Amino acid sequence: MLTGSHGGLSCVDCHRSETNLRFERIGNDCINCHNKDFASAKNPDHLIGGFPTNCVECHDPITNNWSSDNFNHDFFPLTQGNTINDCNLCHHGNFNNTPNTCNSCHMPDYTGTTNPNHISAQFPTDCAACHSESAWIPGSFDHTSFPLVGGHAGITDCNECHHGIYNNTPNTCNSCHMPDYNATTNPNHSSSQFPTDCAVCHNESAWIPASFDHTSFPLVGGHAGITNCNDCHHGNFNNTPNTCNACHMPDYNTTTNPNHTAAQFPTDCAVCHNESGWVPSSFDHNSFPLVGGHAGITDCNECHHGSFTNTPNTCNSCHMPDYNATTNPNHSSAQFPTDCAICHNESAWTPSSYDHNSIFPLVGAHAGITNCNDCHLGNFTNTPNTCNACHMPDYNSTTNPNHTSAQFPTDCAICHTESAWIPSDYDHNSFFPLVGAHAAVTNCNDCHHGNFTSTPNTCNGCHMPDFNATTNPNHSAAQFPTDCASCHNESAWTPSTFDHDAMFFPIYSGKHRGEWSSCTECHTNTSSYAVFSCIDCHEHDNQSQVNNDHSGVSGYSYNSTACLNCHPDGN
Repeated sequence: MLTGSHGGLSCVDCHRSETNLRFERIGNDCINCHNKDFASAKNPDHLIGGFPTNCVECHDPITNNWSSDNFNHDFFPLTQGNTINDCNLCHHGNFNNTPNTCNSCHMPDYTGTTNPNHISAQFPTDCAACHSESAWIPGSFDHTSFPLVGGHAGITDCNECHHGIYNNTPNTCNSCHMPDYNATTNPNHSSSQFPTDCAVCHNESAWIPASFDHTSFPLVGGHAGITNCNDCHHGNFNNTPNTCNACHMPDYNTTTNPNHTAAQFPTDCAVCHNESGWVPSSFDHNSFPLVGGHAGITDCNECHHGSFTNTPNTCNSCHMPDYNATTNPNHSSAQFPTDCAICHNESAWTPSSYDHNSIFPLVGAHAGITNCNDCHLGNFTNTPNTCNACHMPDYNSTTNPNHTSAQFPTDCAICHTESAWIPSDYDHNSFFPLVGAHAAVTNCNDCHHGNFTSTPNTCNGCHMPDFNATTNPNHSAAQFPTDCASCHNESAWTPSTFDHDAMFFPIYSGKHRGEWSSCTECHTNTSSYAVFSCIDCHEHDNQSQVNNDHSGVSGYSYNSTACLNCHPDGN
């Protein structure tokens, strides 16, 4: 069946021979009809190229177009820079077993390249190692075997490192940088026998500055400023010791304050010093903290006296001279204990910080005592802590009141506080509170008159002179009771607090107000104020008139008691 481009052909188009028609079997291969097309094809020349005679391998039998080939170039894809329309550019008229390696075509590029010179550098002829199909330039060589980073990143001339040799180029630092190693004098790498592995001290950014990680011995404190390795290594960097004394024994041996050698100090410098500096020492003196008065000590010999082995840490080991020389009080004669900390602290020998609160707190007037002998009188053993032990001279010499004649108790604290002997703060509230006018009394003799034994606590015990001297009214003549509190309070003798209106009869209010001038006008019997008269004054002294006025009043009687019974309010 004739299909595609053969579908419109007549029989003679295929069965015609040179002279007549041939209908016997003539073959069904393309070449049977298309041998002239095959032979005449020049681009490419099928005969010279030895192309196969099976036309359908390259040409489409559907279309009626010989040049519309459909050759499948999958075994060597024509992509990127290889997108070629002229087959002879690569095949050169030979299509049998055409090689598919890069160098089969690109050796002219390989041999003509001078940057770098591929031939002299003995580059491999596998172009794909450095180039892609896009273009010969730039090369896409993957330098993964030795990444070009840091200071290497700026290298564009391969010969700077490869020097024309690209086979088995070494990738160690010293393979390129031994000239740097040998030329370096600070420090001198060669004489110092530094390892030739440059990466130990340097990174890829630059030869200088070195980035050596000194972790094995951190350079901090006083070491941080060291820039010359020979200051410590002295030209030897193999197994350099990292102990202090390895470098600092000269400091140890020359130190005289204190003399480390004579004092047999340990050679482990870190016990006393830190890395900031040899002086001052940072010795941890916690076994005997230097606080208070000790904090200012900078010369160890002040305490150690050249001996630092088993130095005692008790106070008296240093302060016995202070103990023996102290006379106020005299520690030696007073037989004070030699444990200085009982009385003194580390701030200073004077003043003493003896805790006096445990047996006799120094408060009030005692707080100002700084001379122990004021109380102890040179005797600190079993010193009494009672008031009279010290204050009997005060007791005996006091005359206001006279403590001795008054037989006051010798317990001074009953009347006095520790603030002062005078004034006394005797608690008078226990049996006679000093309030009102009594609150201003500061002289005990004002009331006690030199007698403090069984002093009466009744008003008349002190105020009988006031009672007897009062004439308005005359307390004595009127036979007033001697209980002064009946009429007076503690604020003052005058005025009296006696309330005549509320308690008995209104004479300061009502009709009687201002009608009298003396108590005796009503209290006619001055010897007894219980006796009073309502009928001896003004209109009441006229009995006839009073009788007439009360005519018909039940229970009326012309006498004072009857008047008061009917007229208690004076009306």
